[in-house]
Amino acid sequence: MNFKMKDKQLIQKIYQRDEKTLLSLYHNFKPQILNYIRKQIHDFHLAEEITQDVFIDFIDKVRDFHFECSIKTYLFSIARNKIIDTYRKKKLKKILFSALPDYIVESLKTIIIDEEIEKKELQKKLKKVFDKLPNDYGLVLRLKYIEGEKVINIAKKISLGFKATESLIFRARKAFIKLFHTTV
Repeated sequence: MNFKMKDKQLIQKIYQRDEKTLLSLYHNFKPQILNYIRKQIHDFHLAEEITQDVFIDFIDKVRDFHFECSIKTYLFSIARNKIIDTYRKKKLKKILFSALPDYIVESLKTIIIDEEIEKKELQKKLKKVFDKLPNDYGLVLRLKYIEGEKVINIAKKISLGFKATESLIFRARKAFIKLFHTTV
């Protein structure tokens, strides 16, 4: 069976919301994607986060996949774009806060303070979303992104294996994004 036929079957199952197929795809390609990103980024934790983002983007854009390439190639192109975005953000921060004169940095601080109201609204929305998440999803997201715990430590705390915890975090992020976009 050529890759297009196999990929079409995988995508069809994903369209039908077959979670096992999605998790299988994730487990099959995650190590390769993670290694690719780690070679470019040199920060394991950031590479893990970008890898998660690659798969979330894939899920969001799966309907745009027209079989012009293999799923693997598509995932790697998403990864490449995420790496480029990461470098752009780092470069922008470096330029903004090191090369600008003090008076511009001060005015940026003023703008940031003016946006404090928006920040509070965002905090309220985030709280609503976390309250709507199932307990295990909210817990793993809090541990990973608020407390900065490593996946291995989260796995120990919730008495799951490393891979099971990674999958749980992946599903939790997916649920969080869906709720975030639908919560007012």
